[in-house]
Amino acid sequence: MQSKTSGLGSGLLGVFIFSGSLPATRVAVADFSPLFLTAARASIAASLAGLLLLLLRQQRPSLRDFRALTIVALGVVLGFPLLTGLALQHMSSAQSVVFIGLLPLATALFAVIRAGERPKPAFWMFSVLGALTVAGFAFSQSGSGSGLGNGLMIAAIIVCGLGYAEGASLSRRLGGWQVISWALLIASPIMLAIAVVNPPAQWGAISLDAWLGLGYVSVFSMLIGFIFWYRGLALGGVASIGQLQLLQPFLGLLLAGLVLHEAVAWPMVAATAIVVACVAGARRFA
Repeated sequence: MQSKTSGLGSGLLGVFIFSGSLPATRVAVADFSPLFLTAARASIAASLAGLLLLLLRQQRPSLRDFRALTIVALGVVLGFPLLTGLALQHMSSAQSVVFIGLLPLATALFAVIRAGERPKPAFWMFSVLGALTVAGFAFSQSGSGSGLGNGLMIAAIIVCGLGYAEGASLSRRLGGWQVISWALLIASPIMLAIAVVNPPAQWGAISLDAWLGLGYVSVFSMLIGFIFWYRGLALGGVASIGQLQLLQPFLGLLLAGLVLHEAVAWPMVAATAIVVACVAGARRFA
């Protein structure tokens, strides 16, 4: 029970940190290209992760873990940041944030496939209901958005769900922060090369807001958030803790309203209540 409670706390903190990712990305892609932003955030996070691994003298992962770490790197270090950065060129922050409500379902599906978890049927009922609530809220409040933007966001959710599930399984052996740290290091040579080859056209034209956005997604979204998130998934179960991600769209919309000054309508409150109920139900039957 104590382990599950600790996992819930870590998972919630990770969700709070991740909630600022898409608004921060939206600000950053105003001056940075999605490709450079993806490579730069990964390179900065990798340097911090490497320092942590060195100072704390962490043992290198075994060869059998390398394949899984590569999947994590492709999913959460490269795939999700790049696809969301591209999507945000075709839709608003509010439109992109609500797609995150589909992430718990993707994570749970990959948990069944990759981690061997077997949630009860009621879990899927609550998960689908929560996902449909988020999807309905997205389209009723923001419209359907561009087909390209929607497609990119769905692809981002799929690869991120795979990365979450794979990383959670590894976290039970390596530790949460170690998983994301090693994944960042594996991807760092390619990410650094991409950043060097695709620099901004005019460094002096980059706004302070864009730099702050880059800083947030590099330090918090790419490293610190994963430390808490993977710990929560490992302690509380991928399918169960993964449902906390249903809260992220509404936290992200709140930040979008405060940071980007986008309007937040009252239906958000009603939808949040339904989603919270779905989270509670899904956790009960996970």
